[in-house]
Amino acid sequence: MKLHKVNALMPSDVREKYENIKSARPNARARDIAKELGVSEAELLSSRTGDEIIKLEGDWAELIRSLPMLGRVMVLTRNESCVHEKHGEFDNISIGPGHGIVLNNNIDLRLFMSHWHFGFAVSEVVASGRRHSLQFFDIDGEAVHKVYIPKGSKLTTYKTIVSKFSSKNQTKEISTHSLPNGKNDVPDTKLDVDNFLTHWSSLKDTHHFFGLLNEFGVGRRQSMRVAQGKFTRQLHNDCLEGALERAVEDQTSIMCFVGNPGCIQIHTGIIHKVASMGPWLNILDQGFNLHLNQKSVESIWAVEKPTTDGTVTSIEVYDDAGFCFCQFFGERKPGKKELPDWRRIVASIPNL
Repeated sequence: MKLHKVNALMPSDVREKYENIKSARPNARARDIAKELGVSEAELLSSRTGDEIIKLEGDWAELIRSLPMLGRVMVLTRNESCVHEKHGEFDNISIGPGHGIVLNNNIDLRLFMSHWHFGFAVSEVVASGRRHSLQFFDIDGEAVHKVYIPKGSKLTTYKTIVSKFSSKNQTKEISTHSLPNGKNDVPDTKLDVDNFLTHWSSLKDTHHFFGLLNEFGVGRRQSMRVAQGKFTRQLHNDCLEGALERAVEDQTSIMCFVGNPGCIQIHTGIIHKVASMGPWLNILDQGFNLHLNQKSVESIWAVEKPTTDGTVTSIEVYDDAGFCFCQFFGERKPGKKELPDWRRIVASIPNL
């Protein structure tokens, strides 16, 4: 694992520059300020440790199991290109060694606990007043997951959780490290394409797709290209707005997945409002917001995966690095076939 690049700024310098920027631009977001200062968001928060920022430590699984006590909250999971926000309650939590699941009607998460390294309780003043949140970060200082407490909610319960998991070490410094770059894709010339596609055709569950890629050493975006014409179709990079508006018109219930190495957050349901604002494509619904930066789109693919319940069709969105930063499906559950309306929406999108 490579060391995170050394920043010349001391925590006191970071905090001073942060305060100057916030004074000049009150609506500036912490993530954007951190990028401007050349530090990670976790380092920026750590530099502000004090009355409003409290470092957390302990068993993150135990902390997550305590979150149902907060009642209705807003959860946020993002990556560089996409932000996924959901309102709901934590429940049906199952966390084992290395990974976990939160499987409630509105809050639906897949957790990869080896990427949960830093935690903070954050109290900050925003346009609507003072806001409280729990924020978690990977070892590189990038945000994994955030939980926001609505105004007038169970603030006493929130403070009890913060007190229980408050770190004894409230210094302003943290040590971050870059994540590994990952494995290189096997060269196309060394890939037994026919064998790979035969295994693809034998899939029984969409969750087995990741194992298929690992078995053959194939990158996810590489698999899109290799399977083109059989299981995949490349779509126009501007197709998403039309597809989502069709889902609104037809009242087709969709699933939207957005994730990072530590968390995948899922929305399931009918969507009602799709809007573009500059480069951002947005779903703006009560209880669910999605913000997708269309400038980050390198390619979009329609993908078919065989399962015991029939073919499952998805739209996968990739960035320049080959990272699938957002996925869309029709609503489905184990034992039920894919929604025909969703399959018709995807089929109606022309090839690139």
